[in-house]
Amino acid sequence: MTIERVYILVFRSFQWFVLNIPKFIRKPIMNILSFIIYLFDKRHRNYALANLDLAFGDSMDKKEKKAIAYSTYKNMLYNIADFIKNQGASKEDIIKKVKFENEDILFNIKQTKQPAIFITAHYGNWELLSLALATQLENGLSIVGRPLDSKVMDKILKQNREQFNIRLISKYGALRSLMREIKKGRNIGLLVDQSVKQHEGIEIEFFGHKATHITSAALLARKFKLPIIPVFITTQDHNSYTLTFYPAIYTLETDDMNKDIRKSVEAQAKITEDIIRKKPDEWFWQHRRWKEFYPEIYKKA
Repeated sequence: MTIERVYILVFRSFQWFVLNIPKFIRKPIMNILSFIIYLFDKRHRNYALANLDLAFGDSMDKKEKKAIAYSTYKNMLYNIADFIKNQGASKEDIIKKVKFENEDILFNIKQTKQPAIFITAHYGNWELLSLALATQLENGLSIVGRPLDSKVMDKILKQNREQFNIRLISKYGALRSLMREIKKGRNIGLLVDQSVKQHEGIEIEFFGHKATHITSAALLARKFKLPIIPVFITTQDHNSYTLTFYPAIYTLETDDMNKDIRKSVEAQAKITEDIIRKKPDEWFWQHRRWKEFYPEIYKKA
């Protein structure tokens, strides 16, 4: 059996489980499954714990860090289940799940009739966030994503992500594609929390430690004079979600472009960190966020 067949078999099996098993049975099984994956996925579990040690140090004990790491596995499994339920969903189905906070920020942006750049993180149910946001935008949303290694699964992911006038842009050579999208009047959606190579971003502080950060949002905002709108989604029960808009970040346009970009990027990193600190169990801690400057913390994984 090829790896592609394994991927699709696992996905279809889980899809059947999500769509056919009653919630009162499905929920405890998913909690147990999350814990099993947490136990056996040693590499990514250790990435998460290494990140939590670096970010929180002695201000958080090991027991709490392990609980957060487990919660991120649980959050991911519930996100996949919701992803399955959202395939072919109507706008009304999506909106029923989401409560919008600080909608006046979005309303004011829409009144300008100009596109905006929305930034978020691998936080909460970020796949639902893009769908919910797109239901509120008349001129479409173009988001950036990395193609999955599995062509079969990438096709499924693409079909789900491109509902409600969403257009998926490959991360490879994304900047030029995004400029074309903006010129068409389309809004942009970017995930800005993952590590990039030092020549692809700039150095900032994240949780008090050196990290790299992408500059795409700041570069586009400065060039086209667009606001950057931070938006994050969170939940308490994986049934209903709160999508919150935060005050716009405006990128300056002075004679010192590097300084303008840095200030914008630092503001993006700060709001992302602030959100994660409030409820750290919903961030995807399993990636090597600080690998460019502290690669040694991931070696034990």
